[in-house]
Amino acid sequence: MDRLRFSLEQFQEKCVAVFRPELRKNKELERFRVSEKIGTALGFAALMATSLPAAASSSAWADSEGGRVRLVTTGTPDASGQLIGALHIELKPGWKTYWRDPGASGVPPQIDITKAINVTKAELSYPAPGRHDDGYGSWAGYDRTVTLPITFTLAKPGENAIIDAGVFLGICQTICIPLQAQLKVDPAEDAGNAEDAELVETALASLPQRSSAAFGAKTQPGDKDRLVVEATAPGEAKRIDLFVAGEQGYLFGAPTRAEKEGKLVFSIPILGRPGKAVQGAGLPYTLTTPSGAVEGLLPYP
Repeated sequence: MDRLRFSLEQFQEKCVAVFRPELRKNKELERFRVSEKIGTALGFAALMATSLPAAASSSAWADSEGGRVRLVTTGTPDASGQLIGALHIELKPGWKTYWRDPGASGVPPQIDITKAINVTKAELSYPAPGRHDDGYGSWAGYDRTVTLPITFTLAKPGENAIIDAGVFLGICQTICIPLQAQLKVDPAEDAGNAEDAELVETALASLPQRSSAAFGAKTQPGDKDRLVVEATAPGEAKRIDLFVAGEQGYLFGAPTRAEKEGKLVFSIPILGRPGKAVQGAGLPYTLTTPSGAVEGLLPYP
């Protein structure tokens, strides 16, 4: 219950931040403003989802008003102790959920494995998002059913693991229903389940490819308030989009684009910076086109 209260407080803080007077003065955040009536609903329309005991190499579904979610695994870890699974988010028509960096008022998917047995790490991966504007603000995410691959790392590769994971995500329509569920899976039970394995394989196949010189992004000189990124991709420039994840304390606004000397350049407002030196490999980005997507890392500005 304490974890639910903490997650809901985080959710409310994320939404209420949009209404703080000092943020309203920032023109870069105008696109993220929504009505205070909706903001109140975002903070309090919470649902604690429940699920039945695990069956096969997947959990039972946890239901909410806008959809349902479950954990699925391939059932068998590899020799290094990595077990591939997926968070299967099934949305009802008209509902949405978010990418790893949804924008100023969304909430990214979160997974907590502190109750799991023989699992030390769970890393989410993300299919290419879309950029949407629902009249209340611009956001990055998915307006259809989506499956997010998860890599579970086992502490002792030769021993069985029990995945007991707390999942928290926003499923939204005109209001958001923060869905929190405890999902449990015994991967060794029905480890050869072909349907589960196929779902995970399909989720992996949906991920962006690794970036390259011919299809990727690189930073250009900017200033302290703006991240400037040059993108190279096949197809029409107007159908190319760039998503940069504001992690490690960074907060970004929506990008603007321009074509300069035959190059496509995105200018991204830097709305917040970390208070101390950042440790990490860089800022994750996804570059999308109608024919495919790639992902990579940009240096910290």
